[in-house]
Amino acid sequence: MRRLWKFVRWLLRTRWPAYAATMLQANVVGAVGVIVCVRILMPVIDVPSSFTTTNTIIFAVYLAVGVIVGGVGGVLLIYPVLAWQRRGGPVAPEVRLRAMRIPALHAVLHGVLWLVGIALFVLAALPAPNNYALTIGIAGVLGGITTCAVGYLQAERLLRPIAAAALSDGVLETANAPSVSRRIMLAWLTCTGIPVVGIVVMVAGYEMGILVSTPDRVQTVVLIVAAITLAVGFLTFRLAGAAIGDPIRQLRHAQQEVERGNLQTSVQIFDGSELGILQAGFNDLVAALSERQQLRDLFGRYVGEDVARRALERGTELGGEERDVAVLFVDLVGSTRLASTNPPQTVVALLNDFFREIVDVVDRHGGFVNKFQGDAALAIFGAPIGHPDAPGGALAAARELEQRLELVLGPGEFGIGVSAGRAVAGHIGAAARFEFTVIGDPVNEAARLTELAKHEPRGVLASAAAVQLAGDTEAFRWEVDETVQLRGRRFPTQLARPREALVG
Repeated sequence: MRRLWKFVRWLLRTRWPAYAATMLQANVVGAVGVIVCVRILMPVIDVPSSFTTTNTIIFAVYLAVGVIVGGVGGVLLIYPVLAWQRRGGPVAPEVRLRAMRIPALHAVLHGVLWLVGIALFVLAALPAPNNYALTIGIAGVLGGITTCAVGYLQAERLLRPIAAAALSDGVLETANAPSVSRRIMLAWLTCTGIPVVGIVVMVAGYEMGILVSTPDRVQTVVLIVAAITLAVGFLTFRLAGAAIGDPIRQLRHAQQEVERGNLQTSVQIFDGSELGILQAGFNDLVAALSERQQLRDLFGRYVGEDVARRALERGTELGGEERDVAVLFVDLVGSTRLASTNPPQTVVALLNDFFREIVDVVDRHGGFVNKFQGDAALAIFGAPIGHPDAPGGALAAARELEQRLELVLGPGEFGIGVSAGRAVAGHIGAAARFEFTVIGDPVNEAARLTELAKHEPRGVLASAAAVQLAGDTEAFRWEVDETVQLRGRRFPTQLARPREALVG
Protein backbone atom coordinates (compact mmCIF):
# COMPACT_ATOMS: atom_id res chain seq x y z
CA MET A 1 0.00 0.00 0.00
CA ARG A 2 2.83 2.35 0.85
CA ARG A 3 4.54 1.69 -2.48
CA LEU A 4 1.27 2.34 -4.30
CA TRP A 5 0.84 5.63 -2.46
CA LYS A 6 4.39 6.68 -3.36
CA PHE A 7 3.71 5.82 -6.99
CA VAL A 8 0.49 7.84 -6.98
CA ARG A 9 2.27 10.83 -5.44
CA TRP A 10 4.98 10.60 -8.07
CA LEU A 11 2.42 10.23 -10.86
CA LEU A 12 0.52 13.31 -9.74
CA ARG A 13 3.67 15.38 -10.21
CA THR A 14 4.01 14.30 -13.86
CA ARG A 15 2.15 15.39 -16.98
CA TRP A 16 0.15 12.17 -17.23
CA PRO A 17 -2.88 13.24 -15.13
CA ALA A 18 -3.29 16.37 -17.26
CA TYR A 19 -2.83 14.25 -20.37
CA ALA A 20 -5.50 11.76 -19.27
CA ALA A 21 -7.89 14.59 -18.44
CA THR A 22 -7.31 16.19 -21.83
CA MET A 23 -7.95 12.95 -23.71
CA LEU A 24 -11.10 12.24 -21.68
CA GLN A 25 -12.33 15.76 -22.19
CA ALA A 26 -11.80 15.61 -25.96
CA ASN A 27 -13.74 12.36 -26.30
CA VAL A 28 -16.58 13.28 -23.96
CA VAL A 29 -17.04 16.67 -25.61
CA GLY A 30 -16.93 15.03 -29.02
CA ALA A 31 -19.52 12.42 -28.04
CA VAL A 32 -21.87 14.95 -26.46
CA GLY A 33 -21.45 17.17 -29.51
CA VAL A 34 -22.51 14.36 -31.83
CA ILE A 35 -25.59 13.57 -29.73
CA VAL A 36 -26.56 17.23 -29.65
CA CYS A 37 -25.96 17.52 -33.36
CA VAL A 38 -28.10 14.47 -34.12
CA ARG A 39 -30.90 15.44 -31.77
CA ILE A 40 -31.07 19.17 -32.42
CA LEU A 41 -28.99 20.28 -35.38
CA MET A 42 -29.17 17.54 -37.98
CA PRO A 43 -32.17 18.01 -40.32
CA VAL A 44 -34.35 15.08 -39.26
CA ILE A 45 -37.93 14.85 -38.13
CA ASP A 46 -38.96 13.98 -34.61
CA VAL A 47 -38.55 10.40 -33.44
CA PRO A 48 -40.49 8.51 -30.76
CA SER A 49 -39.53 9.31 -27.16
CA SER A 50 -38.98 5.63 -26.41
CA PHE A 51 -36.37 5.47 -29.12
CA THR A 52 -34.66 8.57 -27.71
CA THR A 53 -34.62 6.97 -24.27
CA THR A 54 -33.07 3.81 -25.67
CA ASN A 55 -30.34 5.81 -27.41
CA THR A 56 -29.68 7.77 -24.23
CA ILE A 57 -29.21 4.56 -22.23
CA ILE A 58 -26.91 3.11 -24.92
CA PHE A 59 -24.91 6.34 -24.92
CA ALA A 60 -24.52 6.37 -21.13
CA VAL A 61 -23.54 2.71 -20.92
CA TYR A 62 -21.10 2.87 -23.80
CA LEU A 63 -19.62 6.10 -22.48
CA ALA A 64 -18.81 4.35 -19.20
CA VAL A 65 -17.44 1.30 -21.00
CA GLY A 66 -15.46 3.51 -23.37
CA VAL A 67 -13.91 5.45 -20.49
CA ILE A 68 -12.87 2.20 -18.79
CA VAL A 69 -11.55 0.54 -21.94
CA GLY A 70 -9.86 3.74 -23.10
CA GLY A 71 -8.30 4.26 -19.67
CA VAL A 72 -6.98 0.71 -19.38
CA GLY A 73 -5.79 0.71 -22.98
CA GLY A 74 -4.14 4.08 -22.52
CA VAL A 75 -2.28 2.87 -19.42
CA LEU A 76 -1.04 -0.19 -21.30
CA LEU A 77 0.16 2.04 -24.13
CA ILE A 78 2.13 4.39 -21.90
CA TYR A 79 3.28 1.83 -19.30
CA PRO A 80 6.81 1.30 -20.79
CA VAL A 81 7.35 5.06 -20.76
CA LEU A 82 5.98 5.34 -17.22
CA ALA A 83 8.34 2.60 -16.03
CA TRP A 84 11.32 4.31 -17.66
CA GLN A 85 10.42 7.68 -16.12
CA ARG A 86 9.98 6.08 -12.72
CA ARG A 87 13.33 4.29 -12.64
CA GLY A 88 15.32 6.90 -14.62
CA GLY A 89 18.55 6.15 -16.42
CA PRO A 90 19.11 5.50 -20.13
CA VAL A 91 16.11 4.85 -22.33
CA ALA A 92 15.82 1.70 -24.42
CA PRO A 93 15.20 2.14 -28.18
CA GLU A 94 11.74 0.57 -28.02
CA VAL A 95 10.74 2.88 -25.14
CA ARG A 96 12.04 5.87 -27.10
CA LEU A 97 9.87 4.93 -30.05
CA ARG A 98 6.87 4.35 -27.81
CA ALA A 99 7.27 7.80 -26.22
CA MET A 100 7.20 9.43 -29.65
CA ARG A 101 4.26 7.36 -30.89
CA ILE A 102 1.94 7.80 -27.90
CA PRO A 103 -0.19 10.56 -29.53
CA ALA A 104 -0.68 8.48 -32.70
CA LEU A 105 -1.37 5.27 -30.76
CA HIS A 106 -3.94 6.99 -28.58
CA ALA A 107 -5.57 8.50 -31.66
CA VAL A 108 -5.91 4.97 -33.09
CA LEU A 109 -7.31 3.66 -29.80
CA HIS A 110 -9.87 6.44 -29.63
CA GLY A 111 -10.74 5.97 -33.29
CA VAL A 112 -11.50 2.28 -32.67
CA LEU A 113 -13.70 3.16 -29.68
CA TRP A 114 -15.56 5.72 -31.80
CA LEU A 115 -16.10 3.25 -34.63
CA VAL A 116 -17.49 0.64 -32.24
CA GLY A 117 -19.78 3.22 -30.63
CA ILE A 118 -20.98 4.48 -34.01
CA ALA A 119 -21.70 0.93 -35.12
CA LEU A 120 -23.78 0.31 -31.97
CA PHE A 121 -25.79 3.51 -32.41
CA VAL A 122 -26.37 2.85 -36.10
CA LEU A 123 -27.59 -0.69 -35.41
CA ALA A 124 -29.89 0.58 -32.68
CA ALA A 125 -31.26 3.28 -35.00
CA LEU A 126 -32.03 1.00 -37.97
CA PRO A 127 -35.73 0.61 -37.03
CA ALA A 128 -36.18 4.38 -36.80
CA PRO A 129 -37.86 6.19 -39.71
CA ASN A 130 -36.45 8.73 -42.17
CA ASN A 131 -32.93 7.32 -42.39
CA TYR A 132 -32.22 8.27 -38.80
CA ALA A 133 -29.44 5.63 -38.67
CA LEU A 134 -27.76 7.31 -41.63
CA THR A 135 -27.86 10.64 -39.84
CA ILE A 136 -26.26 9.11 -36.75
CA GLY A 137 -23.58 7.41 -38.84
CA ILE A 138 -22.62 10.58 -40.72
CA ALA A 139 -22.56 12.72 -37.58
CA GLY A 140 -20.61 10.08 -35.64
CA VAL A 141 -17.93 9.57 -38.32
CA LEU A 142 -17.37 13.29 -38.78
CA GLY A 143 -17.34 13.92 -35.03
CA GLY A 144 -15.03 10.98 -34.37
CA ILE A 145 -12.48 12.10 -36.98
CA THR A 146 -12.50 15.64 -35.61
CA THR A 147 -12.13 14.47 -32.01
CA CYS A 148 -9.24 12.13 -32.82
CA ALA A 149 -7.43 14.77 -34.89
CA VAL A 150 -7.74 17.50 -32.25
CA GLY A 151 -6.82 15.01 -29.53
CA TYR A 152 -3.69 14.02 -31.46
CA LEU A 153 -2.53 17.61 -31.81
CA GLN A 154 -3.23 18.31 -28.11
CA ALA A 155 -1.42 15.15 -27.01
CA GLU A 156 1.61 15.90 -29.15
CA ARG A 157 2.01 19.34 -27.62
CA LEU A 158 1.28 18.22 -24.04
CA LEU A 159 3.75 15.30 -24.18
CA ARG A 160 6.53 17.25 -25.87
CA PRO A 161 8.80 17.34 -22.76
CA ILE A 162 8.52 13.55 -22.44
CA ALA A 163 9.42 13.04 -26.09
CA ALA A 164 12.31 15.49 -25.68
CA ALA A 165 13.63 13.55 -22.68
CA ALA A 166 13.39 10.31 -24.63
CA LEU A 167 15.32 11.88 -27.51
CA SER A 168 17.90 13.62 -25.34
CA ASP A 169 20.75 11.69 -26.96
CA GLY A 170 19.66 12.84 -30.39
CA VAL A 171 18.96 9.35 -31.77
CA LEU A 172 15.81 9.66 -33.87
CA GLU A 173 15.62 6.18 -35.38
CA THR A 174 12.35 5.47 -37.23
CA ALA A 175 9.72 7.36 -35.26
CA ASN A 176 7.32 7.72 -38.23
CA ALA A 177 6.30 11.12 -36.90
CA PRO A 178 4.00 13.09 -39.23
CA SER A 179 5.83 15.55 -41.43
CA VAL A 180 5.14 19.29 -41.42
CA SER A 181 2.99 18.98 -44.56
CA ARG A 182 0.96 16.15 -43.00
CA ARG A 183 0.36 18.17 -39.86
CA ILE A 184 -0.91 21.05 -41.97
CA MET A 185 -3.14 18.67 -43.89
CA LEU A 186 -4.41 17.22 -40.60
CA ALA A 187 -5.30 20.71 -39.42
CA TRP A 188 -7.03 21.43 -42.74
CA LEU A 189 -8.94 18.15 -42.55
CA THR A 190 -10.12 18.91 -39.02
CA CYS A 191 -11.19 22.51 -39.42
CA THR A 192 -12.12 22.69 -43.10
CA GLY A 193 -12.43 19.32 -44.80
CA ILE A 194 -14.71 17.57 -42.33
CA PRO A 195 -17.12 20.50 -41.73
CA VAL A 196 -17.41 21.16 -45.48
CA VAL A 197 -18.04 17.47 -46.14
CA GLY A 198 -20.71 17.52 -43.43
CA ILE A 199 -22.41 20.53 -45.01
CA VAL A 200 -22.22 19.00 -48.49
CA VAL A 201 -23.65 15.67 -47.27
CA MET A 202 -26.41 17.49 -45.39
CA VAL A 203 -27.48 19.64 -48.33
CA ALA A 204 -27.12 16.80 -50.85
CA GLY A 205 -29.12 14.44 -48.61
CA TYR A 206 -31.88 17.03 -48.33
CA GLU A 207 -31.92 17.71 -52.09
CA MET A 208 -32.08 13.97 -52.87
CA GLY A 209 -34.74 13.34 -50.27
CA ILE A 210 -32.55 11.04 -48.19
CA LEU A 211 -32.61 13.35 -45.17
CA VAL A 212 -36.06 14.68 -44.37
CA SER A 213 -36.07 18.33 -43.28
CA THR A 214 -37.08 21.85 -44.31
CA PRO A 215 -35.08 24.58 -46.10
CA ASP A 216 -35.12 26.81 -43.03
CA ARG A 217 -33.72 24.05 -40.81
CA VAL A 218 -31.01 23.19 -43.33
CA GLN A 219 -29.99 26.86 -43.48
CA THR A 220 -29.87 27.04 -39.68
CA VAL A 221 -27.74 23.91 -39.49
CA VAL A 222 -25.31 25.29 -42.10
CA LEU A 223 -24.88 28.51 -40.11
CA ILE A 224 -24.29 26.61 -36.86
CA VAL A 225 -21.79 24.24 -38.48
CA ALA A 226 -19.96 27.25 -39.96
CA ALA A 227 -19.73 28.84 -36.51
CA ILE A 228 -18.43 25.60 -35.01
CA THR A 229 -15.93 25.38 -37.88
CA LEU A 230 -14.55 28.80 -37.00
CA ALA A 231 -14.04 27.81 -33.36
CA VAL A 232 -12.57 24.38 -34.11
CA GLY A 233 -10.43 25.85 -36.90
CA PHE A 234 -8.93 28.43 -34.55
CA LEU A 235 -8.02 25.77 -31.98
CA THR A 236 -6.72 23.30 -34.57
CA PHE A 237 -4.53 25.73 -36.47
CA ARG A 238 -3.23 27.14 -33.21
CA LEU A 239 -2.13 23.65 -32.16
CA ALA A 240 -0.68 22.88 -35.58
CA GLY A 241 1.07 26.24 -35.71
CA ALA A 242 2.56 25.69 -32.27
CA ALA A 243 3.76 22.22 -33.27
CA ILE A 244 5.66 23.81 -36.16
CA GLY A 245 6.44 27.25 -34.78
CA ASP A 246 7.76 26.30 -31.32
CA PRO A 247 10.75 24.30 -32.64
CA ILE A 248 11.55 27.06 -35.13
CA ARG A 249 11.49 29.73 -32.42
CA GLN A 250 13.62 27.50 -30.23
CA LEU A 251 16.16 27.09 -33.04
CA ARG A 252 16.20 30.84 -33.66
CA HIS A 253 16.88 31.53 -29.98
CA ALA A 254 19.65 28.92 -29.94
CA GLN A 255 21.12 30.41 -33.11
CA GLN A 256 21.31 33.81 -31.41
CA GLU A 257 23.13 32.21 -28.48
CA VAL A 258 25.66 30.68 -30.88
CA GLU A 259 26.11 34.05 -32.58
CA ARG A 260 26.98 35.49 -29.16
CA GLY A 261 29.69 32.84 -28.81
CA ASN A 262 27.88 30.36 -26.57
CA LEU A 263 28.85 27.03 -28.13
CA GLN A 264 27.35 25.06 -25.23
CA THR A 265 23.88 25.74 -26.64
CA SER A 266 21.64 22.84 -27.60
CA VAL A 267 17.96 22.39 -28.38
CA GLN A 268 15.52 19.72 -27.32
CA ILE A 269 14.49 17.21 -29.97
CA PHE A 270 10.71 16.96 -29.98
CA ASP A 271 9.99 14.19 -32.48
CA GLY A 272 11.25 12.23 -35.47
CA SER A 273 9.86 14.50 -38.20
CA GLU A 274 11.81 16.98 -40.32
CA LEU A 275 11.65 19.34 -37.35
CA GLY A 276 13.28 16.76 -35.09
CA ILE A 277 15.93 16.04 -37.72
CA LEU A 278 16.54 19.79 -38.01
CA GLN A 279 16.91 20.08 -34.23
CA ALA A 280 19.30 17.12 -34.12
CA GLY A 281 21.25 18.59 -37.03
CA PHE A 282 21.56 21.90 -35.21
CA ASN A 283 22.92 20.12 -32.13
CA ASP A 284 25.42 18.21 -34.27
CA LEU A 285 26.46 21.43 -35.99
CA VAL A 286 27.03 23.28 -32.71
CA ALA A 287 28.95 20.28 -31.34
CA ALA A 288 31.15 20.33 -34.44
CA LEU A 289 31.68 24.09 -34.06
CA SER A 290 32.58 23.61 -30.40
CA GLU A 291 35.04 20.86 -31.29
CA ARG A 292 36.52 23.02 -34.04
CA GLN A 293 36.88 25.91 -31.61
CA GLN A 294 38.58 23.63 -29.08
CA LEU A 295 40.95 22.40 -31.78
CA ARG A 296 41.61 25.98 -32.83
CA ASP A 297 42.33 26.99 -29.23
CA LEU A 298 44.59 23.98 -28.82
CA PHE A 299 46.27 24.73 -32.14
CA GLY A 300 46.79 28.32 -31.05
CA ARG A 301 48.37 27.20 -27.79
CA TYR A 302 50.85 25.02 -29.64
CA VAL A 303 51.83 27.38 -32.45
CA GLY A 304 50.68 30.78 -31.18
CA GLU A 305 47.43 32.63 -31.80
CA ASP A 306 48.82 34.69 -34.69
CA VAL A 307 50.17 31.64 -36.52
CA ALA A 308 46.93 29.75 -35.92
CA ARG A 309 44.78 32.64 -37.15
CA ARG A 310 46.93 33.12 -40.24
CA ALA A 311 46.84 29.39 -41.03
CA LEU A 312 43.05 29.22 -40.66
CA GLU A 313 42.49 32.32 -42.79
CA ARG A 314 45.04 31.75 -45.56
CA GLY A 315 45.79 28.06 -45.39
CA THR A 316 49.23 26.49 -45.04
CA GLU A 317 51.81 25.33 -47.48
CA LEU A 318 55.47 24.42 -47.22
CA GLY A 319 57.94 27.19 -47.96
CA GLY A 320 58.91 30.57 -46.63
CA GLU A 321 59.76 34.15 -47.42
CA GLU A 322 62.39 36.61 -46.33
CA ARG A 323 61.24 38.92 -43.58
CA ASP A 324 62.81 41.58 -41.40
CA VAL A 325 62.36 40.18 -37.92
CA ALA A 326 63.62 40.53 -34.38
CA VAL A 327 64.39 37.44 -32.30
CA LEU A 328 64.33 37.10 -28.52
CA PHE A 329 65.84 34.00 -26.94
CA VAL A 330 65.48 33.13 -23.24
CA ASP A 331 67.21 30.28 -21.42
CA LEU A 332 67.50 29.10 -17.82
CA VAL A 333 70.81 28.81 -16.01
CA GLY A 334 71.59 25.47 -14.35
CA SER A 335 68.44 23.65 -15.43
CA THR A 336 70.21 20.28 -15.18
CA ARG A 337 71.13 20.95 -11.56
CA LEU A 338 67.62 22.19 -10.90
CA ALA A 339 66.08 18.99 -12.24
CA SER A 340 68.46 16.73 -10.30
CA THR A 341 68.05 18.45 -6.93
CA ASN A 342 64.27 19.04 -6.86
CA PRO A 343 61.16 16.85 -7.14
CA PRO A 344 59.60 16.70 -10.62
CA GLN A 345 56.51 18.63 -9.44
CA THR A 346 58.69 21.51 -8.28
CA VAL A 347 60.63 21.59 -11.54
CA VAL A 348 57.45 21.56 -13.64
CA ALA A 349 55.84 24.30 -11.57
CA LEU A 350 58.95 26.48 -11.88
CA LEU A 351 59.13 25.96 -15.64
CA ASN A 352 55.45 26.79 -16.00
CA ASP A 353 55.95 30.05 -14.11
CA PHE A 354 59.00 30.77 -16.28
CA PHE A 355 57.18 30.19 -19.56
CA ARG A 356 54.04 31.97 -18.39
CA GLU A 357 56.01 35.16 -17.81
CA ILE A 358 57.61 34.86 -21.22
CA VAL A 359 54.33 34.34 -23.06
CA ASP A 360 52.64 37.22 -21.22
CA VAL A 361 55.43 39.72 -21.89
CA VAL A 362 56.02 38.70 -25.50
CA ASP A 363 52.29 38.89 -26.31
CA ARG A 364 52.02 42.33 -24.77
CA HIS A 365 54.83 43.64 -26.94
CA GLY A 366 53.44 42.25 -30.19
CA GLY A 367 55.51 39.10 -30.66
CA PHE A 368 54.74 35.42 -30.39
CA VAL A 369 56.55 32.55 -28.72
CA ASN A 370 57.54 30.35 -31.64
CA LYS A 371 58.65 27.35 -29.62
CA PHE A 372 59.71 26.01 -26.25
CA GLN A 373 62.95 24.06 -26.28
CA GLY A 374 63.35 22.27 -22.97
CA ASP A 375 64.08 25.14 -20.61
CA ALA A 376 64.43 27.76 -23.34
CA ALA A 377 61.98 29.79 -25.42
CA LEU A 378 62.27 31.42 -28.85
CA ALA A 379 60.12 34.47 -29.56
CA ILE A 380 59.67 36.17 -32.93
CA PHE A 381 58.69 39.77 -33.64
CA GLY A 382 57.62 40.72 -37.18
CA ALA A 383 56.49 37.31 -38.46
CA PRO A 384 54.09 35.84 -39.34
CA ILE A 385 52.19 39.03 -38.46
CA GLY A 386 53.91 42.30 -39.25
CA HIS A 387 55.10 44.58 -36.45
CA PRO A 388 55.57 48.36 -36.75
CA ASP A 389 58.78 48.19 -34.73
CA ALA A 390 59.89 44.59 -34.38
CA PRO A 391 63.36 45.35 -32.94
CA GLY A 392 61.86 47.87 -30.51
CA GLY A 393 59.21 45.36 -29.39
CA ALA A 394 61.82 42.64 -28.80
CA LEU A 395 64.11 44.97 -26.86
CA ALA A 396 61.27 46.29 -24.70
CA ALA A 397 60.16 42.71 -23.98
CA ALA A 398 63.73 41.80 -22.97
CA ARG A 399 63.91 44.64 -20.46
CA GLU A 400 60.56 43.77 -18.92
CA LEU A 401 61.41 40.07 -18.79
CA GLU A 402 64.58 40.87 -16.84
CA GLN A 403 62.54 42.42 -14.06
CA ARG A 404 59.80 39.78 -13.98
CA LEU A 405 62.09 36.76 -14.18
CA GLU A 406 64.20 38.12 -11.32
CA LEU A 407 61.07 37.96 -9.17
CA VAL A 408 60.24 34.40 -10.28
CA LEU A 409 63.76 32.87 -10.50
CA GLY A 410 66.08 35.32 -8.83
CA PRO A 411 69.00 37.24 -10.39
CA GLY A 412 71.56 35.31 -12.40
CA GLU A 413 69.20 32.39 -13.15
CA PHE A 414 68.45 33.22 -16.78
CA GLY A 415 69.92 34.64 -19.97
CA ILE A 416 68.14 36.82 -22.54
CA GLY A 417 69.46 37.57 -26.02
CA VAL A 418 68.00 39.86 -28.68
CA SER A 419 68.95 40.12 -32.34
CA ALA A 420 67.39 41.55 -35.49
CA GLY A 421 67.85 41.28 -39.22
CA ARG A 422 66.80 39.44 -42.34
CA ALA A 423 65.56 35.84 -41.98
CA VAL A 424 63.44 33.24 -43.74
CA ALA A 425 60.00 32.75 -42.13
CA GLY A 426 57.57 30.02 -43.17
CA HIS A 427 56.32 26.49 -42.77
CA ILE A 428 59.16 23.99 -42.58
CA GLY A 429 58.85 20.19 -42.53
CA ALA A 430 56.93 17.57 -44.52
CA ALA A 431 53.44 17.71 -46.00
CA ALA A 432 52.10 15.48 -43.21
CA ARG A 433 53.80 17.38 -40.38
CA PHE A 434 55.34 20.83 -40.37
CA GLU A 435 55.69 23.93 -38.21
CA PHE A 436 56.06 27.64 -38.62
CA THR A 437 59.55 28.81 -37.75
CA VAL A 438 62.20 31.41 -38.56
CA ILE A 439 65.61 30.45 -39.91
CA GLY A 440 68.56 32.77 -40.35
CA ASP A 441 71.39 34.68 -38.81
CA PRO A 442 69.27 36.62 -36.26
CA VAL A 443 68.13 33.34 -34.66
CA ASN A 444 71.70 32.03 -34.34
CA GLU A 445 72.96 35.36 -33.03
CA ALA A 446 70.19 35.60 -30.41
CA ALA A 447 71.01 32.08 -29.17
CA ARG A 448 74.72 32.93 -28.83
CA LEU A 449 73.91 36.21 -27.09
CA THR A 450 71.79 34.27 -24.60
CA GLU A 451 74.74 32.02 -23.73
CA LEU A 452 76.89 35.07 -23.12
CA ALA A 453 74.12 36.87 -21.20
CA LYS A 454 74.08 34.11 -18.58
CA HIS A 455 77.40 35.51 -17.32
CA GLU A 456 76.13 39.11 -17.28
CA PRO A 457 75.07 40.70 -13.97
CA ARG A 458 71.63 41.53 -15.38
CA GLY A 459 71.35 38.54 -17.72
CA VAL A 460 70.39 40.60 -20.81
CA LEU A 461 72.33 41.28 -24.02
CA ALA A 462 71.33 42.53 -27.47
CA SER A 463 73.13 43.16 -30.70
CA ALA A 464 73.94 46.76 -31.54
CA ALA A 465 72.29 46.14 -34.92
CA ALA A 466 68.97 45.45 -33.17
CA VAL A 467 69.27 48.69 -31.19
CA GLN A 468 70.09 50.66 -34.33
CA LEU A 469 67.04 49.23 -36.12
CA ALA A 470 64.71 50.01 -33.22
CA GLY A 471 62.73 53.20 -32.82
CA ASP A 472 64.39 56.14 -31.11
CA THR A 473 62.42 55.80 -27.87
CA GLU A 474 63.50 52.22 -27.27
CA ALA A 475 66.99 52.64 -28.74
CA PHE A 476 67.71 55.39 -26.20
CA ARG A 477 67.17 52.87 -23.39
CA TRP A 478 70.15 50.78 -24.55
CA GLU A 479 73.85 51.42 -24.40
CA VAL A 480 76.16 50.07 -27.13
CA ASP A 481 79.39 48.59 -25.76
CA GLU A 482 82.24 46.34 -26.86
CA THR A 483 82.51 44.06 -29.84
CA VAL A 484 82.96 40.30 -29.33
CA GLN A 485 83.34 37.20 -31.44
CA LEU A 486 80.42 34.91 -30.71
CA ARG A 487 80.86 31.16 -30.97
CA GLY A 488 80.07 29.75 -34.40
CA ARG A 489 79.84 33.14 -36.15
CA ARG A 490 82.10 34.48 -38.90
CA PHE A 491 81.68 38.15 -38.08
CA PRO A 492 82.05 39.92 -34.74
CA THR A 493 79.00 41.24 -32.88
CA GLN A 494 78.79 44.55 -31.10
CA LEU A 495 76.94 44.20 -27.80
CA ALA A 496 74.26 46.40 -26.25
CA ARG A 497 73.01 46.46 -22.67
CA PRO A 498 70.04 48.18 -20.99
CA ARG A 499 70.99 51.53 -19.48
CA GLU A 500 71.11 51.39 -15.69
CA ALA A 501 68.97 54.45 -15.08
CA LEU A 502 66.28 53.43 -17.59
CA VAL A 503 65.39 49.95 -16.47
CA GLY A 504 61.60 50.62 -16.15
